[in-house]
Amino acid sequence: MNRLPTPEFRRLGSSGPAVFPLGLGCMGMSGMYGPSDEAECVATLQAALDRGVNLIDTGDFYGMGHNEMLIGRALKGRRDQALLSVKFGALRSPDGNWIGVDTRPVAVKNFLAHTLTRLGVDHVDVYRPTRLDPNVPIEETVGAIADLVKAGYVRAVGLSEVGAGTVRRAQAVHPITDLQIEYSLISRGPEERIFPALAELGVGVTAYGVLSRGLLSGSKPRGPADFRATLPRFTEENRGKNDRLVAALAAVAKEKGATPSQLAIAWALAKGRQIVPVVGARTRAQLAESLGALAIELTPADVARLEAAVPASAVAGTRYHAPQMRILDSEK
Repeated sequence: MNRLPTPEFRRLGSSGPAVFPLGLGCMGMSGMYGPSDEAECVATLQAALDRGVNLIDTGDFYGMGHNEMLIGRALKGRRDQALLSVKFGALRSPDGNWIGVDTRPVAVKNFLAHTLTRLGVDHVDVYRPTRLDPNVPIEETVGAIADLVKAGYVRAVGLSEVGAGTVRRAQAVHPITDLQIEYSLISRGPEERIFPALAELGVGVTAYGVLSRGLLSGSKPRGPADFRATLPRFTEENRGKNDRLVAALAAVAKEKGATPSQLAIAWALAKGRQIVPVVGARTRAQLAESLGALAIELTPADVARLEAAVPASAVAGTRYHAPQMRILDSEK
């Protein structure tokens, strides 16, 4: 793996920790994109730590706990090198289906108890509900996490996929370190209302999906076990239209001497120091490619040209299927 100069760390909001400018998202290591090599995933996690990547993002429902146990193995003897960001609240049945969300205070504490055991740690660094529970006021959920902060089991409170109004209500209960939300060249919805509110409140951004789940890199679903096969942007009809955007990105990337993935990540990095892109590498080769984005410097003119070449308005299909889009607080 080629060595790059150590980049300047970014802070998660005004109240959060300093982090490497890229985080490592681990969802793909536990079956969401089809089978993966556990040994390679562990090696990738450890290679990320070796390179200074300290923000490790997971969810207790990734692989129904498999992901946390995998990370726990990778972090043995290296806990002090990692900041663990954990999402909770999604409910799954034994067959893997998604069956709801539960962020009641009693559930929050129960979820964390199992997370700490699976990870083999005594605290997590950022704890966040994965979605807004329509049956539980956000104040109650954040209040429960705040209790866990006071007890020493959690260091900071985060949110995921919620709108500006919900962030304001949560912030009134306890400082929010960051909002995790999908953001990419072709998913730019947060720019209109959510990002201005976060800037006002001093809340950072951890941006997932910066490659639109691999669409921008030309990746395709690997079969029925790959959840992208159900996403609108990957359907046969929409994929044909979206491939034109992929080709446009590839053309600009070639001029820059970069890969499309690197250029898409560099774009997210260039959109503001309050943004920390979370990349979903599950192999050391993918990690090395993603880290290469740190060597790309984009001027405001470069950013404008890239946005004109790959306009978000031209993407075909929503980022999730219709039922999920209807319940996303961030889309309201």
